[in-house]
This record gives sequence, C-alpha cells and structure tokens, in this order.
Amino acid sequence: MANPTGSHDGVRAIVTGGASGIGAAIAVALRDRGATVAVLDLQPSTAEGFVSVTCDVSDDASVRTAVATAVEQLGGLDVLVNNAGIGAQGTVEDNPDDEWRRVYEVNVLGAVRLSRAALPHLRASGNASIVNTCSIAATAGLPQRALYSATKGAIAALTRAMAADHIREGIRVNAVNPGTADTPWVARLLSTAGDPAAERAALEARQPHGRLVQAEEVAEAVAYLTSPLARSTTGVDLAVDGGMQALRLRPA
Repeated sequence: MANPTGSHDGVRAIVTGGASGIGAAIAVALRDRGATVAVLDLQPSTAEGFVSVTCDVSDDASVRTAVATAVEQLGGLDVLVNNAGIGAQGTVEDNPDDEWRRVYEVNVLGAVRLSRAALPHLRASGNASIVNTCSIAATAGLPQRALYSATKGAIAALTRAMAADHIREGIRVNAVNPGTADTPWVARLLSTAGDPAAERAALEARQPHGRLVQAEEVAEAVAYLTSPLARSTTGVDLAVDGGMQALRLRPA
C-alpha cells in the first residue's frame, strides 16, 4: 500500500467551512497527505498552502461561483467535503420558523448546493468522493438539540441516497459523525453556561472515552474516506464519538 503521508498525491479537494474548527483540521490533514485543497468559507482562510475562496453556502449563486473558481485554480476536482454548518439549541418548541429555515439553509441545503455544483466536475475524476460532516445527533437523541438533530438526520439520509445515486458514476459518498467536539462553537456554548467547567465535565462524561472529540480525530476519518485506498467504502456514516453511538458502559 501507499504511504499514508502521500495517500492523496494528486487529489484536488474542496473543504467548506474550512477556515476554522473541524474544517480547518480536515483541510490540513488532506494537504499533509499530498492533496491540493481549496478552502471555501464565509471568512477566507489566512492559512498558507491553501486556495482560499469566499463562499456563502446558503446562496446558490455564491456556491456556483466559488466552486467554479476553486475548480479552475485546482485544475479539476476529486473530493468535496461538505463541512460548513451552524448549531442550534432548544427543544422543538423553542426555535421559531425563521430559525428552522436558517439552519436548514446552511446545514442541509448548503450540502445540496455544493454537491450539485461539484458533481459535473467529480464525474471527470478517477477518484471522486464526497464526505458530509454529520453528527452523533443524527443517531442519538440529545437534549436541547431538536433543530440541529433534524438537520443532521437529513444529512445522514441524504448521504445514503446520494451514494446510491452516484455509485455507478464512480462517485463515493460517505459521512462522518463526530461526537461533541472541542470546537469554537462548543467553546462559545460553554462560555454562556452558568458553570462552564461543570458543563464541560458533563459533556465529557457522556462520551464513553471521557473527553471531547478532537478536530484532528475527525479529520483522520475524512482522510480515510477520501483516500484512493478506500474505493470500496461508500454509503457509510463513520462515528468518531468515543463510543457514544454504540457503547453502553456500566457506571464507573
């Protein structure tokens, strides 16, 4: 097998929401394995070694322009990582219709728009792959996450449907399901809690390995799913959650 550090040599990738958090870690992981990476984000990336393109995933015209610009600079496209997303808190009673529409526009329709714009280019690739950033919220009921969970459940179903639609075109479609991760969004949530330290401890305790997931750990899963060495992996959602989805431990 190829050396993992060169597993993505020649691969041309787009990562949305790639300027910070999990997206930035994904962009670095792909670049370090040899890929040429375009980071699409509302706030252009200042990191060296990337093609940086401004993109609003909630606007179709912005998406189409950004994808065309990225593909032109990359010289083609092999990998799309639909990572851009926003969070939401509350039960089904708590978020007004406008908030539901806003979060769906980014988390679900954003992935739809990027995939739609990227597919004509991916069809020309010999190693085409799409990875959607999903969540443990798609497979487990989490309190105060009704809206967010609904969008991630939609992404899980969309991933499987797209995998079925495009497998005979040579395009693999998978998802990663992070548990609660140590990201800027979670940091902001913790900062608004009455007791941030206690809230962080509670989030860590509900994951069987006893800590928050690191962005780099999610990036490793994306690197596997987008590697040319993973050509038989499609239609899966890969949990990166410290065992939260599948394990049922007795109390310590």
